[in-house]
Amino acid sequence: MTQYTFNVEMACSGCSGAVERALKKLDGIEKVDISLEQQSVVVDTALPRETVLEAIKKTGKTVKE
Repeated sequence: MTQYTFNVEMACSGCSGAVERALKKLDGIEKVDISLEQQSVVVDTALPRETVLEAIKKTGKTVKE
């Protein structure tokens, strides 16, 4: 299991909820921790980082690399 941290621009709980729903649809996601305050998404998964990143980007949110 690998842990990835993404810096995601989220303005409200609806934004963070959209990201959480998108990630939970993926098979292989063990745990998702989202902090609206810190603009961070921490994911424990066996999936490649790119797969998780693409799922977040599909929500329309900006991910700062």
